[in-house]
Amino acid sequence: MATKGYPLYNMKKSQLRSELIDIYGVSEVLKVDAHVPLPVGVGSAHPNEGEGVISWDTLKSTLAECRKCRLCETRQNVVFGEGDPHAELMFIGEGPGADEDKSGRPFVGRAGQLLTKMIEAGMQYKRSEVFIANIVKCRPPDNREPFKDEVAECIGYLRTQIEHIKPKVIVCLGATAAEHLLNSGIKISNLRGKFQDYNGVKVMPTYHPAYLLRNESKKKDVWEDLKAVMKVLGKM
Repeated sequence: MATKGYPLYNMKKSQLRSELIDIYGVSEVLKVDAHVPLPVGVGSAHPNEGEGVISWDTLKSTLAECRKCRLCETRQNVVFGEGDPHAELMFIGEGPGADEDKSGRPFVGRAGQLLTKMIEAGMQYKRSEVFIANIVKCRPPDNREPFKDEVAECIGYLRTQIEHIKPKVIVCLGATAAEHLLNSGIKISNLRGKFQDYNGVKVMPTYHPAYLLRNESKKKDVWEDLKAVMKVLGKM
């Protein structure tokens, strides 16, 4: 396992191989270029401002006060999402869980720890170099799936985030994310592994990290899906 505080994306090959076996059950290490500094301007609080989309700060403040659906009544925090607002790669999950609701950050529980390993050890990005968000921004009670009317009220915020970020690829984590972003009723087991389209952006549906914690045999399938993403992004 990775030494505490040691960046996965900066590991030696032998250490990466150990991590990949732990995460996916495979030992293949991608051939990647040395880390390239991000372009000037990355991390700006106002990406793409002036293009007819509300500002990033306005979106954040609007979300913080949102009371458009019943989820506002039980939330502790709105989970806006986090990462690089100019990211070429975006991950979208279903909604916040208990840990995320408490912290206000996406994917910080056990499933989030696995996602971080997938991003850093598997895909050779820093977590801070991608953007991670959810279909709904507030936790559904008892970790249930969000109701359709809740998604209908909230998904516009996500669509605005995508307009700002302009990712090259989106990875949909799980059936709920794929269903609502792509308006698809196809089972995730049939949808995964095949690129879909969202307004000109390539979308790769795959299994949710929480599902992988319960079904370790599916990790290899996710690895194949992520390798296809890496090819598109020039990381293989």
